[in-house]
Amino acid sequence: MRLPSGARRHTSYRARSLHRGLVIALSLSLITSCSTDTSQTSPTASGDASNEQQQNCVVADASTLVPETGALFGVNLDWEDRTLAEFSADAGVRPAVTVSFVTFPLSDADSANLDAAANQVATNGGALLVTLEPTAGLDTVTDTTANEFASRVSRYNNSGVPVIVRFAHEMNGTWYSWGQQPAEYIRAFRTVAAAIHNNAPGSSMMWAPNNASGYPFTGGSAQAQPGTDNFASLDTNGDGELTINDDAYAPFYPGDDVVDWVGMSLYHWGSVHPWGENELPEEGKFAAQLTGTYVGLGGDESAAPDFYQIYGVDHNKPIAIPETAALVVAGADTDTELAIKQAWWRQVFSDELPTRFPQIKMINWFEWNKLEPEVGAEVDWTVTSTPAIQSAFRGDRPSWLIYATENRCAAD
Repeated sequence: MRLPSGARRHTSYRARSLHRGLVIALSLSLITSCSTDTSQTSPTASGDASNEQQQNCVVADASTLVPETGALFGVNLDWEDRTLAEFSADAGVRPAVTVSFVTFPLSDADSANLDAAANQVATNGGALLVTLEPTAGLDTVTDTTANEFASRVSRYNNSGVPVIVRFAHEMNGTWYSWGQQPAEYIRAFRTVAAAIHNNAPGSSMMWAPNNASGYPFTGGSAQAQPGTDNFASLDTNGDGELTINDDAYAPFYPGDDVVDWVGMSLYHWGSVHPWGENELPEEGKFAAQLTGTYVGLGGDESAAPDFYQIYGVDHNKPIAIPETAALVVAGADTDTELAIKQAWWRQVFSDELPTRFPQIKMINWFEWNKLEPEVGAEVDWTVTSTPAIQSAFRGDRPSWLIYATENRCAAD
């Protein structure tokens, strides 16, 4: 897709055809109920041990997913490349969170993909983060479509799989059809949240804009136009222009009563347009962009809001970094690739993070090797594709990261 000139961001992957991993999972029975331990089954009437075992599988309270200390380690997995089990073997740990992207309302293919992904998560353990993309427009989000989706999510909860729903991510950008429409976005988010909270209490809602770097992301197809209600809502300082001096987040916030998690897409890109040069991240870049204090090679972004303080501390919400990685254009030598990626992950997974940013409760690596249109080249975002990078990543993971254990409720 054509991206806004000057905007630095990551193009989230689109759902593709059923891949090898999902086909394998689809050969299993799709999740509809928990497996039972027959050794505990009693031939008695209703209320027997089998029913009790099934009840014990149900995820009934989404808040239990938020750790008191440390952060969940997750992955945005290229499902066409590897299964979740294969990634877990490569990484040496089971991700506590696994991400799947689907369009909304779900097509038949999306439904099958999501069921299969949930099946893999049920076996792996941990939670499923579903990124819903209303590509046909926010007006497709109705009580009916939201409740249909929530019904499916409730089935996953009943199979022991917690679900986090990240609805219409990066809504402050201009590259998605749902971008820069604050009032309609808030309505749609609240509609989905009501359905999830009412019908799938083992699930939670995540609000996740893009990092303000490059805001207001001019040039994209969804850019708010002067003279419209959307433009007026985004012109938070009332000067008649949209610039970095306007609040990149607040106009889109749906409200504390419907937001369970807040998140931010935050990547290391290059510093010169079109942001595709292989270069080491500046020291402290991750923390500076999270807090709106970045001033560096990429420019002065100190007018951006302090996302961590406002939404993590003031709103008292657990913070996720649902997508992060460091740009390395494919073909770079191993030493360069390692230096760039290691410098970034050592910032993201710093030993100081739990004490400096205790509200960060989830960090998901973007494990993809893919064409990035704005760079015009293949970018390798991965940390497990080569032995040297994989070994270094394993060795650098801090003790405060939290992983999944096998889910005893997995479908047979």
